[in-house]
Amino acid sequence: MGKVVKFFIDDKPVEAEEGQTILEAARRAGIYIPSICYHPDLPPYDSVSPSEVVYRAGEAYRGDGGSFEGCGLCVVYVDGVGLVKSCNYKVSEGIKVYTNRPEVIEERKKNLMKILANHPHYCMTCINREGCSLTTCSQNLPENERCCPLLHTCELVKVSDYIGVPPETPRYRYRGLPVDESSPRIIWDFNLCIGCLRCVRACKYLAGVEAISYTIVDGEVVVGLKAPSREEADCRFCMYCVAVCPTGALRDKAAGWEYREENLVPCKYSCPAQVDVPRYVRLLAEGRVKEALVAIRERLPFPAILGRVCHHPCEENCNRADVNEAISIKGLKRFIAENGGDDEIIEELRARIKPNGKRVAIVGSGPAGLSAAYFLRLMGYDVVVYEERDKPGGLMRLYPEYRLPTKILDREIGKLAKLGITFRCGVRVGRDVSLDQLRNEYDAVLLAIGTPRAKGLRCEGADLDNIFLSLDFLREVKEGRLRKLDGKVIVIGGGNVAMDVARTCVRLGAEVHLVCLESRDEMPAHSWEIEWALEEGVKIHNSWGPKRFVGDGGRVSRVEFVRCVSVFDEQGRFNPKFDETKTMSLDADYVIIAIGQEPDFRGLEMILAPDGRTVSFDEATMMTNMPGVFVCGDAIRGPTSVVEAVADGRRAAIAIDKYLGGDGDLERVFGRAEEKPSLYLGRVEGFASLKRIDEPVLAPEERVKGFMEVTLEYSEEDAVKEASRCLRCDLRLHIRKPEMPPEPWLPLDEEHVKEVPETEGVIQLFDSEKNVILIKGVENMRQYLADALGRYEEAKYFVYEENKLYTMRESELLQQYIQRHGRMPKLNEEEFGGEEFLYE
Repeated sequence: MGKVVKFFIDDKPVEAEEGQTILEAARRAGIYIPSICYHPDLPPYDSVSPSEVVYRAGEAYRGDGGSFEGCGLCVVYVDGVGLVKSCNYKVSEGIKVYTNRPEVIEERKKNLMKILANHPHYCMTCINREGCSLTTCSQNLPENERCCPLLHTCELVKVSDYIGVPPETPRYRYRGLPVDESSPRIIWDFNLCIGCLRCVRACKYLAGVEAISYTIVDGEVVVGLKAPSREEADCRFCMYCVAVCPTGALRDKAAGWEYREENLVPCKYSCPAQVDVPRYVRLLAEGRVKEALVAIRERLPFPAILGRVCHHPCEENCNRADVNEAISIKGLKRFIAENGGDDEIIEELRARIKPNGKRVAIVGSGPAGLSAAYFLRLMGYDVVVYEERDKPGGLMRLYPEYRLPTKILDREIGKLAKLGITFRCGVRVGRDVSLDQLRNEYDAVLLAIGTPRAKGLRCEGADLDNIFLSLDFLREVKEGRLRKLDGKVIVIGGGNVAMDVARTCVRLGAEVHLVCLESRDEMPAHSWEIEWALEEGVKIHNSWGPKRFVGDGGRVSRVEFVRCVSVFDEQGRFNPKFDETKTMSLDADYVIIAIGQEPDFRGLEMILAPDGRTVSFDEATMMTNMPGVFVCGDAIRGPTSVVEAVADGRRAAIAIDKYLGGDGDLERVFGRAEEKPSLYLGRVEGFASLKRIDEPVLAPEERVKGFMEVTLEYSEEDAVKEASRCLRCDLRLHIRKPEMPPEPWLPLDEEHVKEVPETEGVIQLFDSEKNVILIKGVENMRQYLADALGRYEEAKYFVYEENKLYTMRESELLQQYIQRHGRMPKLNEEEFGGEEFLYE
């Protein structure tokens, strides 16, 4: 720390570091001074120079001289000097600063009026503002003259409220400036731009891209691109400009105007396991492969498996796809898993385990069970996994070799064993050992039994020879009992297992016809699985259902089908309808039925609900009707994906830890220090047009020759290149929020609750991040808040307002909240049944 300077703000002694501005020193001292061009992560407003020309929606604007002089809202009075801009006036020993003298307030209002003259502001002063739905205007003002969609959260509005909009402010007239929606990610409404240059400075100094600039035309700041389009300006689509914009001028197309992490980072939040995708992709691009793998291992127990078989919903929701093509996230995960030094990471995790003396039994070694075992072991539990088959892995063992080689599965499960997880294979719980025995021996039991039974068909001839069920067939192939398949095979089903079966049959030498009820667009199989099956020679017949199997000498020889006209009813339920007048017949040497799977509850009937088909369990705790016995995975969700099962296993591990006295905090297990990544991106020529680099894939004619892996691993060069295409959507979350004017939040504690009057009014509760979680009109505010102290653990702050018409005011506030967020506040939804609460 440099030399300390002592001075006064509003006669209060303040200390600051030499070189700081008055504004910086005041905010560090908890003294609010308004500003709109200032931002804590950006250099001063005069740090950027104007360009000769900028572009708005492709149109060139040429400057005629001058530069930006700041918003002027941060003015203060320095004794002996007069009015100064606190954002660039440096502190010095003994100076006396005044923030609210009459001349200061007058100057701020004058400067605010200049800003609002060219920005819609009628809603700020409307008498109906508090109860406005933002849909229709009670004053019949044209929509383009009202405030923008950010009215209730806009920084400019809050600063204007603090300063006070002068009554003589001229009415805003719509100027008809461009509204640029050509960008795949950003809406830029120049009618709402106030020329604060935050976006220009963020693009230059935070991102290091300099795609945005400004010029001065007729004395007015004109902000725009340095080239006719974002692509030509080499924009990185990092959204920093949106993050720092204090109005609605720059908006995120996908996230709207509610900038929650779930909206901003869809790859992470569409992943069932919520793996921090942007973080591990960024670390790979930086060459920090081991750290990238640690980031993945925080959420996944076997990254090399999921790098091969995950259905990657993250890619389907990748923001880069809006620009051109999604990042190859699954392929990058595989590269990281194979090159991140996983054995070393496993040893480090093992050394970090602190045994807690408690034991957990897990029944089933599929992805859900193994996931729960992994996380419970890392939390210190002695974990024993029971598996009916002779090797662990569950249905992952049935993945065809070309998708998941057995050596990879064995290697990944072996790493779990190295952590100290015990496997007892060849033991069926409910037959070889009872559930009660496990309850007596262990502190908790988790049932992760999956859906190991393939469903059959109930139609004529279904008992003929050479008709197989999907899982039985795949098991015979994986265990080497079936190596050749001559003749014609009919596979019935349209899902991913059906694709595995069909593609396996091709490799065994058969002519394969796949027949399913669904149309091509309705098929539940992933699109790439269908395309690869077609490439490999599988013939697909859509919209047909089996009517009967015809035999010859006790063996199936033909299948008769009837046309399926619809698969689902109007409610979206599976309820196929057929046109009996349209039929088809296919000869067959073999038939394999792949129409779904179901759990096997034999010996575990005591956990079933009264219907005898489903498990009786609590969704919140994942505990069954037997205390200490938990359940997760496909047995309760139905057949899902590996990553969904992994996520469910993780949730179960947290639930068990809490049940056994822990806090369920898995973050501390990995001991990751909070890291603020560099926001610098740098300019990359042609960034928007960088093409996706897919993983290498064997040609179809090579694939069908055997069971070698179809998808191969990236080279290091290609992996880094592909990772470098990432937009880094998460980095904007590390940009600090500017300080807002003082809010009326009060800590939710006994001391402050005692000061609340015992009258009618409306209460708002906030969490630790100052997010509204409850809006409630009550007859006695003090009594309600006293009850809330022990009732709502997440409630940390509150505000209240007296109002005898509290039900009407409650409805107004709820209406505003719904308009802003598209949903009710969390506790209104959870505890009061959503909309019905409005009329309680």
